[in-house]
Amino acid sequence: MHARPTVRSLLLVLLLLAGAAVVSTCAVYLVRRLVPLAVLAANHEVAGNYLQVLGTVYAVLLAFVVYVVWTQYNDATAAVEREANEIADLYRTVGGLAAEARDRVQAELRAYVRVVVDEEWRAMAHGESSARAADNLEQVWRKLTALEPRAVREEALFAEALARFNDLSDTRMHRLIAGRLRLPPTLWLLLLTGALLTAGSMLLFGPASFAAHSLMTAAITGLISFVLYVVADLDNPFWGDWRVSAEPIEHALARASTTSTDDA
Repeated sequence: MHARPTVRSLLLVLLLLAGAAVVSTCAVYLVRRLVPLAVLAANHEVAGNYLQVLGTVYAVLLAFVVYVVWTQYNDATAAVEREANEIADLYRTVGGLAAEARDRVQAELRAYVRVVVDEEWRAMAHGESSARAADNLEQVWRKLTALEPRAVREEALFAEALARFNDLSDTRMHRLIAGRLRLPPTLWLLLLTGALLTAGSMLLFGPASFAAHSLMTAAITGLISFVLYVVADLDNPFWGDWRVSAEPIEHALARASTTSTDDA
């Protein structure tokens, strides 16, 4: 599940594109005022070959980065969905134990889910985790290990509950790691430098029409700016317009409770 773009985020994109168009148009105007049009026109053949090579290299770089951040984003989404499934499975498995033991473990599991949704999700937007969530999960473990199965059926359920808890702990760690992955600063420097060089290369040309020159430059600058905005948004899967939602985890216990009731 993903958050939907808000009106504010759409306005931000429009402002970004408008700003890129204004800056590029001003740059074209200044260059054409400072450099004779005949000098710019003489660069067309050399500048065209240069822009073709530079644009190809930068396009490959952008495609690679978009693939990387999209893969990381999908990995974070999958980690959240797996954790939600593990929570639901553990909740259902514990439901088959004796009432007193079942209630203690399920109460701690509900507390864990509430802290993850209300507190840890905001912390993950900053690459952090919640100490309370970790403590709640530890309490689930302590309540589980304190149980003493009294029948063969309870022994089987107890073993399954321990396995489910270990899987839950692993998926939580996977979620936290996926939320901390970021593009390195060096790669961001390369992206921004390539953007400036590619967009700036349009200033080497000197078509007779100022409007055509401005439009082409604004189009390239706006497109690159938009792609970089998307990369920045996807680079942090728990922040931004398309952040991963906590809804699967929030609904996990409700789904498990409904299934348990139906089975009963």
